Amino acid sequence: MADDAAENEESSGGGKKKLIIIIVIALLVLGGGGAAAFFLLGGDEPVAEGQELVDGEVAADLEEEEPDEAEIGDAFYVGMPRPFVFNVSGYGRDRLVQIKVQLLVRGADNDTAARKHIPLIEDVMLTVFSNSNAEKLATSAGKNELRINAQEAVQKALEPVVGNPVVDKVLFVGFVMQ
Repeated sequence: MADDAAENEESSGGGKKKLIIIIVIALLVLGGGGAAAFFLLGGDEPVAEGQELVDGEVAADLEEEEPDEAEIGDAFYVGMPRPFVFNVSGYGRDRLVQIKVQLLVRGADNDTAARKHIPLIEDVMLTVFSNSNAEKLATSAGKNELRINAQEAVQKALEPVVGNPVVDKVLFVGFVMQ
């Protein structure tokens, strides 16, 4: 009899453990479902100061915001007409490098100015590129440094001619080293 009573306590304890585990899993599933519904059905835009929520959507004030003084303008990409091909020394022998470049400029005026001064830009870039070496160009940090040096040199060359730096960024869209 003592054995039967001990077996009943163990089997009911095992049943309680299973019930607790099932309840915990059900709560986790419901909590996960609630969190998913919150993120998926929640609003895309937070309500900012000066705005109010109307019928579930954000309504802006009637006042129009003034544009910033330093308005950036549209982005234009000016592609260099041909890739830059040059030799660099390193690793015991010279290497041939080919770089395809595009320039990021802001605004139609800068786009026109960059297209007008492509020969000057090509000259400055080729000068910067040919001063590099193969060891630096083999690493991504070296390529990034070369891109930044080219950007600064182009901006410095265009500043006196145009009156502003014109180029926001120099982008390498193709890079091959043999």
